[in-house]
Amino acid sequence: MDYETFGEHQWPETGIFDFLRCLPTEILHHPDFDFLTPSEVIARYPTRGEYDVHAFSSWADLERDLSAWIGNSLQHDAIERIYSLERHIKSSDSPELLETWARLLTSDHFYYMCTKYWQDGDVHKYFSHYDTPYEGYINYMNVVTDLEYLLERQMQREAQAQLQTQ
Repeated sequence: MDYETFGEHQWPETGIFDFLRCLPTEILHHPDFDFLTPSEVIARYPTRGEYDVHAFSSWADLERDLSAWIGNSLQHDAIERIYSLERHIKSSDSPELLETWARLLTSDHFYYMCTKYWQDGDVHKYFSHYDTPYEGYINYMNVVTDLEYLLERQMQREAQAQLQTQ
């Protein structure tokens, strides 16, 4: 469930925040319930089978597929460009570059570039802070260009350091 549900789709007046505040205590009143991380669940319980999903699905838009994020050429170009940096980013010695790269993978960036129309388009416009999907694309690609520049500088520093140790 998206955090935006609380306060955005379920207004405070509905009592949603009071419900959430009381929920953990009420769950823990029942002896069969507790809270676990995914890793703890894996360690505690055996696998029961395989869940085979033949197609991606989502909550978004009429299609309920990935077209909200990868349905047009802007989104394809942006995703291709950011993933083209993966190998170099991960092999760099820079936690800052890795964190920036990971943040640029956030789905919202690609959602803001969606060019759908009618009701789906209205929803995309409502959640985007850009006036148009094209502005979202241009801004994103400018940031990716900056990241590429920083990566290049980092790679030059690492190559220089390696030469100095030889």
